[in-house]
Amino acid sequence: MFALTPLEIEALHLSLLVSGWAVAGSLPFGIACAWILARCEFYGKTLFDGLIHLPLVLPPVVVGYFLLVLLGRRGPVGAWLYDWFGITLAFTWKGAAIASAVISFPLMVRAIRLSLEGVDRGLEQAARTLGCGPLRTFFTVTLPLVAPGVLTGVILGFARSLSEFGATITFVSNIPGETRTLPIALYALTQVPGGDEAAMRLCAISVVVAFAALLTAEILARRVQARLRS
Repeated sequence: MFALTPLEIEALHLSLLVSGWAVAGSLPFGIACAWILARCEFYGKTLFDGLIHLPLVLPPVVVGYFLLVLLGRRGPVGAWLYDWFGITLAFTWKGAAIASAVISFPLMVRAIRLSLEGVDRGLEQAARTLGCGPLRTFFTVTLPLVAPGVLTGVILGFARSLSEFGATITFVSNIPGETRTLPIALYALTQVPGGDEAAMRLCAISVVVAFAALLTAEILARRVQARLRS
């Protein structure tokens, strides 16, 4: 019988916790950035687009080091958070969630943006002529129409967060019970003698969880699209 060991349960729990908070915290910003890129024209839009997608092309270690410098205990933002609110992000699971959110953010924005660009603007204009304000039109017309794209972005972000390693280990290190997610636990096992079997088990768990997330996204997206068409 395939029973999870305490180490595997701990790593899986932390990975799900970190990925869940990474997606939940970045989703509102992802929708806002996608809407700006899809609907607004302004000077510097290309630069704004490039900054959002920069984590896709930067080495994750660079992103992690930047977060450490910015949000570490002595960083400009990290010092302010600690001095005024007693909040520490570096070397905590909260920091791991931030690192995962930054790395997965471009995938989320891209999926939502593509969905927004496919929305029939005539439906939004019709809602406006019927007396709906911009916010009501967005939440009652636009957002339901882009629900498949939002769902895809959420699942892609979640799956990418599950596999995040470089930025996470640079920003929050490898602390058992606090920041040792599945990828970090797998890396740690490859560094010790006799850890191959446990590493293979973690590989299998990672594949199963990631595949389940992608399969769930596909099923839910099809159901949402079917309801929108009916």
